[in-house]
This record gives sequence, structure tokens and C-alpha cells, in this order.
Amino acid sequence: MARNQTQDLRDVMVNTLIKAVEGGVNLVALVSDSTSTAKIAPFKERYPDRLVNVGIAEQCLVGTAAGMALGGFVAVTANAAPFLVHRANEQVKNDVCYTNSNVKLVGLNAGVCYGPLASTHHAIDDLSIMLGFGNILIFAPSDPLEAEQIFTFALDYEGPVYIRMDSAKFPPLHRDDYRFAPGRADILRPGEDITIFAVGSTVFEAVAAGQTLGAQGISAEVVNLSSIRPLDREGVIQSLRKTGLALTVEEHSLHGGVGSLVSEITAEEGLGCRVKRLGFAEGQFPVPGPRSEMRAHAGIDARGIVDAVKRLLQQLK
Repeated sequence: MARNQTQDLRDVMVNTLIKAVEGGVNLVALVSDSTSTAKIAPFKERYPDRLVNVGIAEQCLVGTAAGMALGGFVAVTANAAPFLVHRANEQVKNDVCYTNSNVKLVGLNAGVCYGPLASTHHAIDDLSIMLGFGNILIFAPSDPLEAEQIFTFALDYEGPVYIRMDSAKFPPLHRDDYRFAPGRADILRPGEDITIFAVGSTVFEAVAAGQTLGAQGISAEVVNLSSIRPLDREGVIQSLRKTGLALTVEEHSLHGGVGSLVSEITAEEGLGCRVKRLGFAEGQFPVPGPRSEMRAHAGIDARGIVDAVKRLLQQLK
């Protein structure tokens, strides 16, 4: 991809599923009346007998996926994160995680992608919920190349995987030689003054903020935590020890997301490091509106990140 070209990660997902079937993977995709949300039409046209639409019935979606996995398929669900994670919570826990089913759960339109549709359609607690379950890997791609590699890994992996997805178009953040590895923190920009940990849809905002800060003489290390479970604990520790200051950024509640994980590591290791978390206020529903305005209000856009870093550095003087 050209450096200024953007791509919808859902298109990457669908193309990767098609390539997997072409390569011999015994794959079935499942949707819950979410064919347009998943942009799954090219897969359906190519492999109509490998797409199952259960209708608006997320519990049935997950239960059916688990059954297909028991029958020898690599089962991939593709539907909106708020309904996958909340409505089918029991089935995700028992039918997929507890039984170690070979199901790949794709939470589409996570965070506040649905903007004005408000909290019924927002998924700002999916990471905290999934982290509460055992036996499931959790990933959040930041750009098209990483999305392709995460899906390729997930399809090869035997066991449950949750992939947090977005509906925006993203620019490439990685070089062509990048290789995703589960459990490895991805340093997109080295720095010395502060570490910015970001996940998923906020990573490109963090990179843009890092560039702005660099032009102003502030050396910010930008770390993409695309692998949330397994998490690169040692990588987080090394960066914290180097900079001694951290800012976490996520389109998620401040409760139970990557900010909580980084804070826990900091406390458990006794690191002399301050951690500031950016996200949606704990215990509150975000005020609905255009997504860009919601991100700006929470301070998780590039400008908000720059401002937060400057405030932190000023407080330490």
C-alpha cells in the first residue's frame, strides 16, 4: 500500500478469509444479519455454502459457531462488537472459552464507531469483558498489514480468539517487512521522554501525536499493543523503565482496558513511574455524537494526546 492510502480493515478481513479457503482452510463464516456490517459480500459470492446467517440472534450465532468448530470447521463470527460481547456473553464464555472451541470472534465496529447511535451500539467495555474470560487470545489490529497478519495467525491457531475491529479506513503504519507476533509489543516510534501505549483505532492518533511532539523537541515512544492477550509484559516494563512516564490511549472505558493492564504491571513491578490513562470515563456512558467529536471530547485524538503529554511533563517540572 502507498503510505497515504487508507483501507477498511473489514475488507482486509474478508480478503484474508477468501485466501484462507483458497489455501485449503476448512473455514465457515457466520453472521447475525450483519452481512453489510461485515462487508462479507465478496466471500458470500465466492463461497455461498460457507456463509451461515442466523439472523438477529447472537446467542445462536456463537452457539452455532461452537458447533461448527466441533464439526471440524474453523468458525469465524463477524458481527457488531456490542451485540457479540453483550447479548451472547454466556455463549462466548461457556460454548467458546470454557470448552476451548476453535472459534474466532470478530467484534466489528468496536469502541464508539456507531457514534450518534449511542450506548446501545457502543462497545467500550469489550476488552474488560473478554479479559475476564479464560482461554481466549485478544488482538486489536492497528492498520491493514497488521490486520491481515492477525487474521492469518488466528486462523492457524487452534483455540478461541477475539479480534477487536473498527469500521474506519486506516493508513499503513508498518513497513512491508513488519511481522506480527502474539505477545510482542510493537514499537512504532522510539522515544526517551514518555511512552504512549495505544491500541487499535487510537494507534494512528498516537503516531500522529508522536510526530507533532517530536517536532517540538519531546521524544515520545509510541507502542502499539495489538496483542492484548498474550501481552508483552517485559516489553511494557522495559519501555516504562526507559522513559519513567506513560500515557495510555484507547477507545474504551478507563475500566479494564489496556490502561488498567499497564497500571497493574507498573504497580506489581514497583516501577517508579507515573501512568496517565486516556479513554472514556469509568462508570459513565459516553455522550453520543459524531465519532470525531466523541474522540476529541475524551482526549483520544492526536491533539488530545499532545495536550495530555505536555500537561504531564509540565507537572513533573
